Formats: sequence, structure tokens, C-alpha cells
Amino acid sequence: MSKPLEAAKSATSTTKQVLTKPASENSPTAGKFLHHPYTKTALPFINGGLAGMAATTTIQPIDMVKVRLQLAGEAQGKVGDLYTGLSAGLLRQAVYTTARLGFFDTFMTALKARAETKGQSIGFKERAAAGLTAGGLAAMVGNPADLALIRMQSDGLKPKDQRANYRSVIDALSRIAKGEGVYALWAGASPTVVRAMALNFGQLAFFSEAKTQLKAKTQLSTTTQTLTASAIAGFFASFFSLPFDFVKTRLQKQSKGPDGKLPYSSMADCFRKVTKDEGILRFYRGFGTYYVRIAPHAMITLIVADWLGVLTK
Repeated sequence: MSKPLEAAKSATSTTKQVLTKPASENSPTAGKFLHHPYTKTALPFINGGLAGMAATTTIQPIDMVKVRLQLAGEAQGKVGDLYTGLSAGLLRQAVYTTARLGFFDTFMTALKARAETKGQSIGFKERAAAGLTAGGLAAMVGNPADLALIRMQSDGLKPKDQRANYRSVIDALSRIAKGEGVYALWAGASPTVVRAMALNFGQLAFFSEAKTQLKAKTQLSTTTQTLTASAIAGFFASFFSLPFDFVKTRLQKQSKGPDGKLPYSSMADCFRKVTKDEGILRFYRGFGTYYVRIAPHAMITLIVADWLGVLTK
């Protein structure tokens, strides 16, 4: 091998080692900062938010198509519309995924510490409780951004003279709060929380089961097992959560009619009326698109979060 090729290979190898080594090993100063108690507490939240934002930027076009299918029964518009509401989507991830993964890591750390003092180890029940609780709490915190995202994405479906033409997520949030009241920012919060809990349950329970089965019955690499299990978990997470996602979208998008009343008074009322007027299968319209969004989003989030976790050890 020639010297230039050897030098290039050595440089590439060195770069890979630096990128995959914890920052604390590459820099003593960074290590001291990362191991500070306050930093260690904040990192799971920061890494979770960054991972969620990276996934959302990638999946946003699919999410836009999903919302249009749910609201209009078809996807229409310009190519540029695929990134309508991206600012709201990123804000939601900065709030929701930051809280969800941060809370989950915090709960798991506490549960592990408590179990170790008793000479025990945590099981599925503890993981499920941590995931469900973290998802529910994060959904409440992130609902205003989620509402703004739905409003921005559905605005283009209205006649031009009825469009709000939101300039940004901040503009949407402020105008909704001024025009409809602050509490309107939590419209659809109940199905949002239930959806988040169903989503977390589907991902957690079936990811764990699928990974166990793949490890026992296949010769796949650890990385392939993780990705395959994530895809399987994404299917069940989609199946359990899509009806609540549908209702959430309907409740957040609804506006008062000529009589001054809203079409749906509650989550239960929406479920009842949609089932009666449109049929039970209406809740699963766009399932394929929803699954294609949920599974890759979960994979990207987990991969990026894991990578950031290694870098910030």
C-alpha cells in the first residue's frame, strides 16, 4: 500500500475513533463539565430533544401527508407544503421528546437504584410504568406546540378567505391564545395524553418482546435486532395510538359553526359521532402513512439519542 493511502486510512481511523469516543476521553475539560451533577441531570433531556428534532426534520413530509389524509381524505398542495408547520414540529419535539426521554431516563435511574438496594432488578412492569408516565406528562407539556402544528398544517385546506396564514409557530400560539383563550392551547389534551401513553406502551412492550425473540431465534447482529424490533414495535404503537391520534387531530382542528357550537364536545363524543357517521374503520384511514412515519421516527430518535449518549458519557 502506498504511503498516501496509508496516511489517508490512518486519518480516517483516527476520525472514527474520535467520533465514537465519549467527549470526556477526548477532552479533560469536557469530561469535567459533562460529569457535573447538574449536567448529568440535564443531558438526557437535551439529548432526547436533539434526537427528536433530528427525526422530525426527516419525517415532517410524511407527517404532513398523514394530517391531510385525516382531515380531507386526500393529500393536496404544493411540494413546499410538505414542510408547512416545521417550526411547530421542532418546538413540539424540543418540548415533548425532551420531556419524554428525559423523564423516562430519570424514572429508570431512580427505579434501578431502588431495586439495587433491595438486591433486585427491574422488569417489564417497571419499564412500562416509566414509559407510560413519561409519555403522559410530556404530552401535557407539549400540547400547545402540537395544536399549533395541526392548525398550521390544516390551514392550507381552507378557502383562501378563511385561512389564518400563520407566519410561524409563535404567531400561531399567540393568535390562538388571544382569539380563543389560553386554555384553547390545550384543546384535545385528553386524546393527546392517551395517544402518548398508547404509543409508549406499544413501543415499549413489543420492542422488548420482539428483541428477546430475535435474539433467541436469529443470528442477526445487535444493531439489526434493534432496528427490526423498532419496526415491529412501530407497527403495534401505530395500531394502538392511531384512533387517539385521529380524534386528537379532529378536536384540535375543529372550529365553531354558525350556531356557535363546536362539532365535538369531548373525546368520547368524537369517538361516538365518527363511529356512527363514518364507521369504525375511519379511525384507521391513513394507517400505512402513519406507520411509515412512526417507525422511522422511533428508529431515528433512538439511534441519534444513543449516539449522543455515547458522545456525552
